[in-house]
Amino acid sequence: MSELWTADIELTVELVRAAIGEQFPELADATVEPLGEGWDNAAFLAGGEYVFRFPRRAVAAPLMAREIALLPMLAPLLPVAVSAPHFIGRSTSAYPWPFAGYRAFGGKALSALTLHSSAHRGVAAELGAFLRALHGLDPAPALAAGLSEDDIGRLDHSTRMAKLDVRVKELVEARLIDDPRWLFAFLESVAPSGPRQNRLTVVHGDLYAKHVIVDGAGNVQGIIDWGDLHYGDPAIDLSIAFEMLPPAARETLAAAYGEIDEQTWRLARYRAIYHAALVAHYGYRIGDEETLRAGLTGLTYAAS
Repeated sequence: MSELWTADIELTVELVRAAIGEQFPELADATVEPLGEGWDNAAFLAGGEYVFRFPRRAVAAPLMAREIALLPMLAPLLPVAVSAPHFIGRSTSAYPWPFAGYRAFGGKALSALTLHSSAHRGVAAELGAFLRALHGLDPAPALAAGLSEDDIGRLDHSTRMAKLDVRVKELVEARLIDDPRWLFAFLESVAPSGPRQNRLTVVHGDLYAKHVIVDGAGNVQGIIDWGDLHYGDPAIDLSIAFEMLPPAARETLAAAYGEIDEQTWRLARYRAIYHAALVAHYGYRIGDEETLRAGLTGLTYAAS
């Protein structure tokens, strides 16, 4: 496998158990089980009660530090529980970066569930209210605590398209998606050059089906993985209306969020198409069916 997909460090149960037990004596005898991993972090369940996330790559370490610094400040202000750290871990002789643990949420990632239409509307209403609260926060305290603007060009069309082209070609060659011309045509019709400076607000930055924890009835239990938290364009988060929800639920999210202008809606769909394609490609390359399905489902929703 190429270096793009190979992590900088292999996180084993033994390494994680030692790091947790050394710094948190109350968990020294706790069971440790792998929960899953993404491109940047791996997650482990400790004692059946706490989720610990460990960066797998050096580039993800500052993102973990961002969560540790900012989530305790934001969590009390939001209507949905978020993965604010309960335990904050330091680097060890065997592990070089900070890590964190938070109380596990009941339920599963939305990407792992099949919900009926009324449950999707319930999720949409809760997420709309959650994003209204998040985007309505006074950003000054978070900025003073280190919240930064978008530093990877999430809405920079020239940067995004070069990355997307290669990945979509691979998905087509693997017969996972059909004719992608609609996809490129829409993205080219929007072609943003960056976030709108007059609309900047606090955004999650990577809100999609694997980061929304729900129960079987569609009640949102928590929002996880805040490493992409930044001072950015609200359309980045509103992309969930296209990537994560069937078309019939979009109006429910919009009603709970409040007025969404046409430009924001188009930018949200732009982000949803781009992000879903990358998620599908990542799932394909690492052989993760749930991630692949989340990306392909997102593309199907965004095409409607």
